[in-house]
Amino acid sequence: MNAAATEFDRSGYTGAALNRVCRAAGITMGALTFHFSTKGELAAAVQAKGQTVTRAALGALPSGPAPALHRAIDMTLELARLLEEEPAVRSAARLSRELPDGDLAWMNSWVAAVQDLFSQAYRDGQLHAAVRPEDLAMLSRFLILGAEYRARAASELNGEQPREPGTVEEIRQMWDIIQRGICGPSSLASS
Repeated sequence: MNAAATEFDRSGYTGAALNRVCRAAGITMGALTFHFSTKGELAAAVQAKGQTVTRAALGALPSGPAPALHRAIDMTLELARLLEEEPAVRSAARLSRELPDGDLAWMNSWVAAVQDLFSQAYRDGQLHAAVRPEDLAMLSRFLILGAEYRARAASELNGEQPREPGTVEEIRQMWDIIQRGICGPSSLASS
């Protein structure tokens, strides 16, 4: 699964080659096709693994008394971290756009939760009255898409990922700037 995740992450669904997966995993084509008879089955399994890792990581985030806006931002930071560190998550994100059925499964596994938190932040007065929660959810999708591409580019540099400042820190810095424009007056005093 790890070799397949890396291959789908690097090459996408169309460009992925099962023989490269076998070579990287040190197995025969027969061993691979015994478990996954098609590239589509293997891609679905990799995507499912990435979604499972994502759900587990987001489920482990604290849901305590922190303001909803901060929890939504923390979710996007965790997604950026996963994309930076987990080939299965990067490949799940990519495959959700590239698989023939095109159901955006990975993105759909988190975007509703982020939008719900932004809606709660709006109801709680944390957001400026003109800021729509659905627009912040769309902004989050774009930030995460950018994080995915940056993380993939970093992983392609001989597997070395630059740590200064890193994708997560860059997303955090962007949210610091964004909050200046979206927060209601009472939220700015508490930031």
